[in-house]
This record gives sequence, structure tokens and C-alpha cells, in this order.
Amino acid sequence: MSSLRMTSDLRRQLILGAAKRCFARHGYTGTTTKSVAAAAAISEALLFKHFPSKAALYAEILSDECEADPALMELLEREPSTVTLVEVIRGMVGHFLHIADGPDQEEAQRLRLMATSHLDDGEFARLLYAKIETLIGAVFVASLERAVAAGDARPCNGEPLNLFWFAHHTAMTAALARLPATPCLAYGKANDLERQLCEFLLRGIGLNDAAIASHLGRDQAADAGKTAIAESV
Repeated sequence: MSSLRMTSDLRRQLILGAAKRCFARHGYTGTTTKSVAAAAAISEALLFKHFPSKAALYAEILSDECEADPALMELLEREPSTVTLVEVIRGMVGHFLHIADGPDQEEAQRLRLMATSHLDDGEFARLLYAKIETLIGAVFVASLERAVAAGDARPCNGEPLNLFWFAHHTAMTAALARLPATPCLAYGKANDLERQLCEFLLRGIGLNDAAIASHLGRDQAADAGKTAIAESV
């Protein structure tokens, strides 16, 4: 039984390795499950036993990349606190806003894919949201609870995790507005945007101004993009 389990796990990793090469070479649209199966030297039917669709395969790769990011893992392993809550939001905002500024077209394509999924069958978006929740949700909620207990935030009357999603969607939409070569919306001074968006989201989550001023220093804001939450895309 153990041997069969190991064989299944190894085959799954083989498929993921082949898929990474295919997606890197041909992009999401140009990659098919048939081409991934061929690259992994297996049948397409066997591939589907491990991954039901191309979207599931791609979402798994993004999840693996997030879990391999030492900066993200260090953040998620911190003790839940107001500081951790601020860093989660700061990292998410920095990641999204730097997509339009950075040279990494792969990140921009992922953002476009996420937007397109909402207008299509939603499969990829649902899969990625589920993985983001598994990875970050518990840390966010626990940190929000600690912030409330410390007097840094007001109690949440609704579902606490929704506050994370509201923040995520706001940052993602801001990134989409800046994605075209000619931005749909410039948001005024670009150097103030990251801090302004962080403050907006943290207030919406319930943090008071004293906590925001204490934990979102201007020197920290300059480094906000260093903690990238790639699976947020």
C-alpha cells in the first residue's frame, strides 16, 4: 500500500514537472492537457486521474510556487498578531501593484487569466481562491482576532474571512486598472498609491489609526513589495 502511494506521489510530481515546462514554453492558452501528458510520457487519461482539468493543474503549480517562497512561508509561520495582519495586507498590495510596474509578463498573464476566468466558467478562479484560503485564511483570521484582543481593531460583526477577500479583490482590481500599457486609471501619484491603498484596506478591516500609524511606517511601506503573495494572483 505504501509503495503504491509513493508511486502515485512520484507520478504526480512528474506530471507537475512536465506541466511547468509546457506552461513556461507555451503559456497557459498554448498548453493543452494532451501536450502535458506527452511531455510526462503518460496517457491523457492517466493525467486526468491526478488532475481533472488544465485549470486544476495550473492552480496546483501556482500553489506549489507559493509554498516554495521562503519570504511567504516566513510570514505565515509568524505568531498571529497585529503586525502579522499588517504584513499580510502590505505584502498582498505590494505584489498586485508591482505587476504593472515589473518586467515579469508571466505575472501579468496570470492576472489576466484570473480576470478572464470570472467572465468564463470561473473554474480557475474557484480553484485558486480555495488554495489561497487554505494557505493564508487561518493566519489572517487569527491575526485579526489578536488585533481585536489587543485593542488595535474593532470586532468583526460578520464573517472575518470576508474582510480578507474584500481586501484581495480591491487590490486585484486596482492592479487590473493599471495593467494596460495606458492605464485605465492612473490613481494620481504612483509613489503614494501603495501606502494609500494599504491604509484604506487596513481601516476597512477594522484597524484603528493608531495601530496603522504604529505598524505601517513609511520606511516599511517603501519595502512593501518584498513580501510577495504570488498565489493572490
